[in-house]
Amino acid sequence: MGRVSSRLPASARPPATSTGSPARVALQALAAVVAGFAAMGVVAALGLWAAGAADLPGGFAAVLAAVVVMASGGKVDLSGDAGALAGTQAELTAMPLTVTLVGALVTGFCFLRPLRHHAVAGTRALLLRAASVVVLWLAALAGLSALARHDFPLTLGGDESQGSLMDLFGELLNATNPTVGFRTDLGPTLFYGLLWILGVLVISLLVSRGTPLPPRLVRYQEPVRPAAFAMLLLLLAYVVVGLVIGIVVAATKGHTADTLAVLLLGLPNITWIALGVGIGGSWEGRAEGPFGLPMPQILDAVLRSKGDSPDLSTVDLSSLAAQDARAWWLLPVAAVLVLAAAFVAAVRSPARTPPWRHALHLGVAFALAMLVAAPVTLVEARFGLSVLGIGDLASLGGEVLLRPDIWKTVGFALLWGLVAGFLGGLLATRVHRKGEVDRPGP
Repeated sequence: MGRVSSRLPASARPPATSTGSPARVALQALAAVVAGFAAMGVVAALGLWAAGAADLPGGFAAVLAAVVVMASGGKVDLSGDAGALAGTQAELTAMPLTVTLVGALVTGFCFLRPLRHHAVAGTRALLLRAASVVVLWLAALAGLSALARHDFPLTLGGDESQGSLMDLFGELLNATNPTVGFRTDLGPTLFYGLLWILGVLVISLLVSRGTPLPPRLVRYQEPVRPAAFAMLLLLLAYVVVGLVIGIVVAATKGHTADTLAVLLLGLPNITWIALGVGIGGSWEGRAEGPFGLPMPQILDAVLRSKGDSPDLSTVDLSSLAAQDARAWWLLPVAAVLVLAAAFVAAVRSPARTPPWRHALHLGVAFALAMLVAAPVTLVEARFGLSVLGIGDLASLGGEVLLRPDIWKTVGFALLWGLVAGFLGGLLATRVHRKGEVDRPGP
C-alpha cells in the first residue's frame, strides 16, 4: 500500500491570525516571567536549604537572589576585606544549571501555551509577545539584582593553631576579621540575562512541534524542529538518569543533604559533562586547597591529580577510567541515548527525508547543542587570604577550575550526530509517521 500526506496545501491553510490584544499579551508575558522566576526561586531555595545556607547569619534571602541571578546568566562579583595590611581575594563563576533548566522549561512552556490554538502566528504579533517577555524579564532581573548583595564574616574554625595565627596577625598587623561579600554587576547581568531569555524563547519555538510560526518560517520547521526536539530530549534524558542515580546514592550512601543540594543546584553541570566525555570530549582544570565544590569524588580526584604542578589536569574518558573503571560505561550510555535521540528525530521528520539528510540535520543539531551546553558547565572558584601582599596562606586559600575544551567536544558531537542520524534514519524507514495515512491498493 502507498502513502499520501494528509497535510493541507498552502492555499487551504488558515490565514495568519492575531495572537491577542496588547493588554492580553502583556498579562500573558507577565505570567510567564513570574512563573519562571518563581520556579527558579523554589528550586534554588530548596537546594540552598539542603546545603545548609538557611543557617547563614541574615543572608539567606540575598544568597537566594544571587543564585537565581546567576542561574539567569547574571554576574555576581565576590569581594573581601581583612584590614589595612591583609586582604582577601574571592572569585566565583558558575551557573547552577538545575535552577537554570527549571526556569527555562517553565518560562518556555508559559510563553508557548497561549499560542497553541493558532494555526499561524503573525510576525509582528509573535515579536510583540517575545518583546513583552524580554522587557519584563530584564526588569525583574534588575530588581532581583538589587537584593543580591551581602557581606559575611569569615570564621576560621576547627584548627586552634589557625585561630591563634589569625589573632597574632590581628594584633601585630592591624588585620581585622576577614569578610567575604557579593554584589551583582548590573551591566553584564542585564546583557547576559538578555542573551539568556532570548535563547530560551528561540529554543522554545525550535523544539515545539505544534506552536505556529510566521508564514515565512513555516518551510524551515520540517528540517529544524525534529532535530532540535531530539537534542532537548537527549539533554533532559541525561538529567533524568543523573537524578535517578543521585536519589539512589542519597538513599543508600549517606550524606543525603549534600547529595540533594547537588541535585537541586547543579545536576546538569555534572550530567552534561558526562555526555560530553562519553562522546570523546574533554574538560580541563584543577582543584587545590581545602575548599572545593560539590562534585563526584572521581572528578575531584582527577582535578587534584597534578598536585602542586601549575599544569591543568585533563578530564576525559581515559583519565576518569584511571580513577574508576566504571567510567567506561559513559561510552555505551552515550551511544544508546544519542541513537535513541536520532531515532526520535527521524520519526518526527517527514517520511520522504533520506537517511543522509537525517545525518546532516542531527550532526548540526548535536554540535550546536554541545556548543550551548558545554560552555555553561564552566566553573571558576578561587579564595585566598594574603598578608602584607605575600601570597596566599596555603591553609586558607583554594581554587577549583573546570572548563571545557569546546571545539573538541563540539567536533565529536558533529561526528556522533552524523553517524547516529544516519542510523536513526534507517531505523525509522518502516515506522508509520504522524500526518500520513495509508492509501488502499487498487
